[in-house]
Amino acid sequence: MAILFYSFIFLFGLIIGSFLNCVIYRLRKNGRGQSSAISGRSYCPHCKHTLSWKDLIPVLSFIILRGKCRYCHKRISWQYPLVETATGVLFLLIFNFQFSIFNQFSNLNFQTILEPLFLLVISCFLIVIFVYDLKHYIIPDKVIYPAIGIAFIFVILNVVKDPASTMGFFAPLRMTMVSALGAAGFFLLIVLVSKGRWMGVGDIKMAFLMGLLLGWPNILVALFVAFILGAIIGLVLIIARKKTLKSEVPFGPFLVSGTFLALFWGEKVINWYLSLFLVK
Repeated sequence: MAILFYSFIFLFGLIIGSFLNCVIYRLRKNGRGQSSAISGRSYCPHCKHTLSWKDLIPVLSFIILRGKCRYCHKRISWQYPLVETATGVLFLLIFNFQFSIFNQFSNLNFQTILEPLFLLVISCFLIVIFVYDLKHYIIPDKVIYPAIGIAFIFVILNVVKDPASTMGFFAPLRMTMVSALGAAGFFLLIVLVSKGRWMGVGDIKMAFLMGLLLGWPNILVALFVAFILGAIIGLVLIIARKKTLKSEVPFGPFLVSGTFLALFWGEKVINWYLSLFLVK
């Protein structure tokens, strides 16, 4: 039963990943005559041929077609199977690591359903941000603003779920907003000091979203991981002569990676770090 359930979650993630690929492509085209980022038939980006159902099976179609369009035989980007697979894996992680909802069927309620659904939705926004910023060096407002709105609504619902909390109504909300504004303020300072050379305005908005999602102290874990990953990848690219010290490198993918790590393992990372200072 558990295998069937998790297989369904993974397949569902693959399908959503296929949809996210369309969103990522059409977001770019939306400013160039594309009527909508979410509607319309899928087509080959090279020959513009409308794709049939057998061309759109997540991952499997890419394998069967050997990474080439059925009609014009041009190469299909590896982005498509990678995004589909990553979405499937993330959906599994959300259910398994964060909530283990399969083991909670006997105790289903509004909260146990709301939290995983929220993370499924917000993970889709984060995947789009990751890929879009990696490809086009920008975090689109059409993605980041709805994500912030959804995250803020979830924060409010999460605060009011337990009116009898000894912390009161405003304390949890205040801590979350301090995390969001603190992270955004930190990036704003970097933008101002560097005059936009080190960070962009999109990174400020992304930091605010991260603060809403993670709260305190997980936001510290996410930012720490993002900067460490950015430094390592940047150094590797410089050594490989793919980039120079003056080259622009998108930071959104590192922020998204840090966010996911903090979501799933933030508490363990913090406990491990604190244990280093404990006197044995």
